[in-house]
Amino acid sequence: MAFNHYAKIKRILDHEPPGWYVMRINESTSAKTFKGETRHFDHYYRVYSADGKPIKFCKFQQLDRFTSVMNVSVEDLPIIAD
Repeated sequence: MAFNHYAKIKRILDHEPPGWYVMRINESTSAKTFKGETRHFDHYYRVYSADGKPIKFCKFQQLDRFTSVMNVSVEDLPIIAD
């Protein structure tokens, strides 16, 4: 089974106390695919705990993949713009 970063984030958040939120960071970033291709994004997302600290490993670029793995809609996520 291939590594899935979004599944790892879900496992981390399953153990996180309520109150975490997602922040959109308006800085460009890139990620390498399993095929070795580099994809560029004009922003990324980071998940923060209720006390405002970034949660380790909870940084991602594709909100649709995150919502799919978390089994929630975008409207149900606590998203804050940078």
